[in-house]
Amino acid sequence: MIEALAQLETNAVSKINDCLLVDDLEKIRVELVGKKGELTQMLKNLKSVAPELRRECGQKANQLKNKLMQSIEDKKQSLLDSVSLVDENFDLSLPGTSLSAGGLHPITRMTNDLNDAFQSLGFEIYEGPEVSSELYEFDNLNFPSDHPARESMDTYWLESSDDQRICLRPHLTGTSVRYMQSHKPPFRFVYPGRVYRNETTDPRHERAFFQYEALIVDESIPFSSGQLLVKTILDRVFGQSVKVRMRSGFFPFVEPGFEIDMQCLVCGGDGCRVCKQVGWLEVMPGGPPHPNVLKAGGIDPEKWTGFYINIGLDRLVMMRDGVNDVRLFHSADLRFLSQYK
Repeated sequence: MIEALAQLETNAVSKINDCLLVDDLEKIRVELVGKKGELTQMLKNLKSVAPELRRECGQKANQLKNKLMQSIEDKKQSLLDSVSLVDENFDLSLPGTSLSAGGLHPITRMTNDLNDAFQSLGFEIYEGPEVSSELYEFDNLNFPSDHPARESMDTYWLESSDDQRICLRPHLTGTSVRYMQSHKPPFRFVYPGRVYRNETTDPRHERAFFQYEALIVDESIPFSSGQLLVKTILDRVFGQSVKVRMRSGFFPFVEPGFEIDMQCLVCGGDGCRVCKQVGWLEVMPGGPPHPNVLKAGGIDPEKWTGFYINIGLDRLVMMRDGVNDVRLFHSADLRFLSQYK
C-alpha cells in the first residue's frame, strides 16, 4: 500500500500542477478525496493491510490527504491571482450604461395567459400544421363545395399534391378534426396558432394573424356550459368582469352557430374605430360542433356533442392593452414593442 500511495501522490501532484481552470480543480479534488475518491477508498481498505503496517499506512495516507488538499488550495489561489478582474484601461469614474433586455411579444403573453386559464380548467394544449389541405380546412368542416372561402380571394393556395389542394390554413378549426381522429372522447383541448387570409389590411384585419380555439366533446354539453366557459375565460384574461353577448350566426362547422361579442374596452362601449362605433367587438364564433364535423373526426354525433369557441387572439390583446390598430403587432416596430419589456 505504501507504493500505491507514492504512485497516487505522483499522479495527483502532476494533475494539480497541469490544471488551468478552477472548475477542473474541484473535479480533481472529488476524484482524489471525495466520498468515492481514490485516496478515500485506500483509507477504507486499511483493514485489509497487515496489522504491523496498518499504523504506518494510515499516517502516510492522512499526510498525503492534507498535502493534496493544500496543493489544490494553493493552485486555486494561483489561478485566481493570475486573472485580472478589471481591465487596466477601464475607467471606473465613467457613468454606467443600461442594458436593453428583450421582452415577450404581447400576443405571446396573451397566449400564455390563455394557456394557463384553460389548463386550470383541465384542457390539453395541442398544435397543428400551418400548411394544411382543402380536406381538413373545408371538406371536413362541412363547407359547401362552392363556398366563397375556398376561392383565392380568401385563401392562400399552394401547389397541389396527389390531387389534394394544399393551402396555408385560413383558420384553426381543421386542427380539431386532426385531434379527434387520433383521440377518443370525452376530451377538452385548445390549439393556438397563426392563420392566413388573403384580405386587405386595416386597423382590424391582417393577412397573417393569430387565433385560439377550444373544443369540448362529451356526452352532454349544454349550451349554458359553453356560455359560462366564454365568460369565465374572458374575465380571467382581463382581470375584470367583461360584458358578453351572443348573437345567432352561421358557420358551417357548428350547429347552431353564434357570434360572441364583448363590450369594447378601448372605448368602454361608447364607440370608436376599433369597434366601428357600435361599442361591441366580435371576438369569436362558437357553438356545438356540426354532426358532419364530428363524423369527419370519427365520432358518433348521436352519442357525443360539444362546444367550439374560436378566439381572435389579436383582438383580445387590442382590448386588454388599448391598442387601436392590429397592424402594430406585426410591424416589427421596436418603438411599439419596447413598451412590453
